[in-house]
This record gives sequence, structure tokens and C-alpha cells, in this order.
Amino acid sequence: MAKSTFANKLRNFFGIHKAFDDAFFEELSDLLVEGDLGAKYVYQLMEDLEKKCKSQHISNEKEIIDELKNLLKENVKYFELKPSPNNVNIFMLLGVNGVGKTTTIAKLASYFKEMGEKNLVMAAADTFRAAAIEQLQLHGDRLGIRVVSHQHGADPSAVVFDAAESISSKGGGLVLADTAGRLHNKENLVKELQKIDRIASSKASPNCYKKILVIDATTGQNGLRQAEVFHQAVGLDAIILTKYDSTAKGGIVATIGRELNIPVAFICFGEGYTHIKPFDPEQYLNEFLGIEK
Repeated sequence: MAKSTFANKLRNFFGIHKAFDDAFFEELSDLLVEGDLGAKYVYQLMEDLEKKCKSQHISNEKEIIDELKNLLKENVKYFELKPSPNNVNIFMLLGVNGVGKTTTIAKLASYFKEMGEKNLVMAAADTFRAAAIEQLQLHGDRLGIRVVSHQHGADPSAVVFDAAESISSKGGGLVLADTAGRLHNKENLVKELQKIDRIASSKASPNCYKKILVIDATTGQNGLRQAEVFHQAVGLDAIILTKYDSTAKGGIVATIGRELNIPVAFICFGEGYTHIKPFDPEQYLNEFLGIEK
């Protein structure tokens, strides 16, 4: 995977700055804010980093970056997302329009099918956007995976109910549910999601219902605001990061981890169905900071 331009900027920054004084930490702060870590987070991070560097007499680039990585690591966590055998599993995917949610569901479906999940259903519960239903059905046809859908404008929770019933009748399996993401109509969206949440919670087996937010890695601090809205509405279990291959930043993962304590399950890095993989915090931080391994 290509190194992020943030990592390149960081390397250039160290190439210019050889004296690790107050001005160095101030400018490093500005650079980290550019990397989508968020001003409040960066302020605390720099305070901790500067204190550590002074107390341990750290005075070279490698040691400073390694220490920065250790501090970031506290807020970058992995969440293992996998269905429980012989149970009714419901994974509800949330996110604003345009983040690649429907495509991500198809990638997850392909991933879990490859992992051996036999009873797999995609639920077209974004009934507001007609194209979302058609898009999911097209993915279903290509992947040979069943899609449960109702007509445009139908009750989304009824779609999830029917999908869960069909899984349950066969002794368990996995429902991957698409949902609407029209944040401009936030109040209605939240009510709709909370209704789906109640239905999914009642239909899934114990501890087999997960709520996952899909975030576009290029959206920066908007990602944190999106996470706050959805987390407040239904409570999130994990994040999936899309467009990871094209991001120049990526620090939003650590910011969301710090502010909301939400881990990351998968990253998507291309258009193909196989362009998805479980999140690896170590690899992620190495790429973000430009650490060669």
C-alpha cells in the first residue's frame, strides 16, 4: 500500500528540523492537526510527547517517532468482527451517503462467504434511496448472495425483520443490513435507526448484533462528527474505514478512538470485492508515521 503523503510530510519535517526545541514541538503540532488528529487531541499528545522526550533524553528522529507511535497506539484498537456459528447474527452498517456503505456491505458479504459463512443475507434497509436497493441487488447477483428488499419507501425495520426471520428459519447465519444516511434530516434519521436498532436487537441471538459505522478516510474531522451522531443514536461497536488507499491523512482513527473509544474492524482500499481486510493497528500506525519495517 502506498505510503500516505502525511508520512512524507513528516519525513520532510524531520529533515528540516534538527533542534528538538519548543518551536519544533509547536510545528509538529500543526503538522499532526493537518493529519486529522484534531487540535484538542494534538495538544495533549504534544504535552505528553515533550514531557517524555525531556525526561528520557530522547533526541533523535527515530526515538521521537517511536514514542509518538506508542502514545497513538493507546487509541488505535482492533475489533474482530465475525459471526457466531449457529446463531442469528445481524451486522448493521451505518454511515452518511457517499462513504461507500453499500459497496462495503458487498465486500463484507464476499469476505464472510470466502470465510465459509453458508447462510448469508444482505438486507436493503436503505429504502429511502431507490438506487441503494438496486445497487445491493446488483451486488447480490454478482456474488450469488441473497438480498432481502421491500419496495422503495417501505419501513426499513421490516426489511431487517424479514432478513432475520429468514436466517433464523435456517438455524442461524448472518444478516448484513444497509441503512440510510441522510444526515441533513438528522432527527428523522435517528428515529428510523433507533427503530431498526430495536428490531435487530430483538431478532439477533445474544451478543450477535453489531453496529458498524462506515467512514470515508478522506473526510477528516467530519468523520468524528459523523461518529458522534451515530454513536449517540444507537451506540457503535466498530468502524470500517473506506478509501484508505487514497487518504493523505488517516489520523481520524486515533481521534475517534480517543474521543469515543470506538475500535476499527476493517479497512477498504480499492473498488474490488476482495479489497477489504481486517484492521491491523501496528501496520496502520507504521504507514501513518512512515515507519519502515
